[in-house]
Amino acid sequence: MSTDPSASRRKAPIERAAEIARAAREIALDEGLSALTLRAVASRIGVTPALVSHYQPSMDSLVASTFGAIVAAEIGEVAEELAPCETSVAALQTLIDTLLGPARSTVTAVWLDAWSLGRRHPALAVEVGVQMDAWQAFLAVLLNTGCARGEFRAIDPDAVAWQLLAIIDGLNAHAIVRYGHAQRLRGLVRTVAEHELGLRSGALGPGDDSGRRPEPDPPPASITVPVC
Repeated sequence: MSTDPSASRRKAPIERAAEIARAAREIALDEGLSALTLRAVASRIGVTPALVSHYQPSMDSLVASTFGAIVAAEIGEVAEELAPCETSVAALQTLIDTLLGPARSTVTAVWLDAWSLGRRHPALAVEVGVQMDAWQAFLAVLLNTGCARGEFRAIDPDAVAWQLLAIIDGLNAHAIVRYGHAQRLRGLVRTVAEHELGLRSGALGPGDDSGRRPEPDPPPASITVPVC
């Protein structure tokens, strides 16, 4: 393998480790978690596989940490999108639109890879659980805040958070294989959320996104599922 001298020059350990982590995230988002191999990372940054192995002796750990970093970044990005919302109702509407929008299809594909690969990779399975808990906690804060403000009415907001995330995850899985209609999917989640949170019908937006311009299909996402 030919290497780029500028890429393979001696770097400080912290700089090289960050470079490897960044390359791993890029590969996972571009090609899927299953494409994240020692050789793929080495090729991406123009070094030998041995050098990558020196910094990341366990690829299972690298896959798990890469998934965790991608999801943590996703939560941070969504939090920034919700920050301008002045009410909990507006924040929930924005969250639903964002998580079921085409811009998130790449991260959705990474989630699907993680759920599948986690069956055989314990470290990844643990990280999947950590990040699912993180998402539930994020949404639960939003719902509990809405209840405290009197905008929502729910006996167990934490349970509602799990329910909504389960629906969103399932519908996003459908969307990845182009099953169903993205705008109708958001309408379904809004309808369920309104019912569970004591909101009037239509409070989170139209149930079928009527009147909105159709969105283009998301670009095909790369998912490789192991053959059993």
